[in-house]
Amino acid sequence: MTLDALLHADPFFLAAFAAALLATGAVAGTLAGLLGVGGGIVIVPVLFNLFPLIGIPEDVRMHVAVGTSLATIIPTSIISARAHYRRGGLDTALFRRLMPAVLVGVLIGSWLGSGAKGEVLTLIFGVVALLVAANMALRPEGMTLGASLPGGILRHLIGLVIGGFSVVMGIGGGTLSVPILTAFNYPIRRAVGTASALGLVIGLPGAIAFILAGYGRPDLPPASLGYANLLGFALIVPATMLTAPLGARLAHTISPVWLRRAFALFLFLTAARMFYSLS
Repeated sequence: MTLDALLHADPFFLAAFAAALLATGAVAGTLAGLLGVGGGIVIVPVLFNLFPLIGIPEDVRMHVAVGTSLATIIPTSIISARAHYRRGGLDTALFRRLMPAVLVGVLIGSWLGSGAKGEVLTLIFGVVALLVAANMALRPEGMTLGASLPGGILRHLIGLVIGGFSVVMGIGGGTLSVPILTAFNYPIRRAVGTASALGLVIGLPGAIAFILAGYGRPDLPPASLGYANLLGFALIVPATMLTAPLGARLAHTISPVWLRRAFALFLFLTAARMFYSLS
């Protein structure tokens, strides 16, 4: 769809499309604060399924969904991390220990993901989301892999996995870092707060990489900067910024058990929808 066609499209369709993006931003912002997921776990599948309605080619829609999501994660993570920090839910020492390896993982993942086929990105998204959902739902309460997060090479490997897979999926680090940290006996609320800060480490370089990778492509939707769509960004970000503090407040009032179950259910439904799109 060209920009002129978009401007002359059915106003009811455009209003519904804009409302869907605003609702997506509201849900994503709430989940970013509540679960530390950066909102991308909502934004990517919604954009992936909305984009065909405005004629975005199939071979670029997953890349645009991921690139746009990474861009929206930047302000959302800042707001969410500040809210958790004020409530003592952000472990700055842990953040500093994980950040270098996460950043290296982001750079590697950005290089591989921006050049991969859309079907590959969709499959990775579905598989990782399903594995995380199964872990959160089926892991017995109180079961851990260790008394604390390992150090040395293992900790660096964990950071690489978090950064690499998160940027390929277009999500904040919470989808992977929250279950990993809790598996090593880390309190879920502090895991969520620390994950919200890691979202910025993932979102900023990841968005830049996807912008550069898609820059100049002729088949991108209107108002796109590389693989980041500015229209989607402009509609989603205000809603996420308004609702992220609400999610952070809820994270400190909801039972950790229910928080974990809600996280697992949402990831399972997201994975199922992405697999369905590949059939």
